[in-house]
Amino acid sequence: MATLAGVFVWDGQRIEEEELQRSAQEMKHMENISSLLQGGSPGEYQRLDPKLGREAIAAPGEQPWEMIMDKKHFKLWRRPIEGTHLYQYRVFGSYTDVTPRQFFNVQLDTEYRKKWDSLVIKLDVIERDLATGSEVIHWVTHFPYPMYSRDYVYVRRYSVDKENNLMVLVSRAVEHPSVPEDPEYVRVRTYESQMVIRPHKTFDENGFDYLLTYSDNPQTVFPRYCVSWMVSSGMPDFLEKLHTAALKAKKMEIEVRDYMSAKPIESGGSEGKASMAAAEHKSDGTCSPAQLEYA
Repeated sequence: MATLAGVFVWDGQRIEEEELQRSAQEMKHMENISSLLQGGSPGEYQRLDPKLGREAIAAPGEQPWEMIMDKKHFKLWRRPIEGTHLYQYRVFGSYTDVTPRQFFNVQLDTEYRKKWDSLVIKLDVIERDLATGSEVIHWVTHFPYPMYSRDYVYVRRYSVDKENNLMVLVSRAVEHPSVPEDPEYVRVRTYESQMVIRPHKTFDENGFDYLLTYSDNPQTVFPRYCVSWMVSSGMPDFLEKLHTAALKAKKMEIEVRDYMSAKPIESGGSEGKASMAAAEHKSDGTCSPAQLEYA
């Protein structure tokens, strides 16, 4: 049980070292096939034959991935999640004009994200685990009209492996007693995200590859193909917004917390609201321009 008499129980809920290692191994698998993806210049990737891409991206024994976007600086795949109507998504790409440290810090800094991400309604650290550094986050974000805003309660943990030159951030949904459901939002209970960053050189020199694997159930009434379109278009948009925010912080010398060296800060409290399930607005089933965000 994650909660007991109004207290959050970390056992079974914190991000364990094994989860971080699995994400690191997935990046190593991508690097093993990078010769198939690498173009003529740093950060550029050549176009793949779709069949070859499906076979290459999947680890032995895994369900194959379907490439749905093939761009100069990144590639996007998806695959069905067994037993559901949902997809898991994976992006592999590169940036050459910002350092890994800057990109990583901007992604983790909740206070700075409130400034550069206009879709954020609320983004707070609820609780921290002293044993592993895991944090529980409450995130409320706008969704495209006519949908209600969504709220996520999730645990995240990051790791910086200086010996192997790797940065990892893993997140997944949890329940927390201080953040009950709010009738104004739709609670997303199924959510997972893994971001792995590999510097081209060092953490403080421009250039890195990244691997983002993501899935959630946004609780929509839209058809599967429409949700897939919103996510597949929204994910690259979010990554570019994150990239732009990192560049802005670099050029304007905006103070961003350095998560590679800073010690955990004291967590703030959270005010609970009455629990009530939120229902989705009705729609005609047509797709609207996507503005989805990713933690």
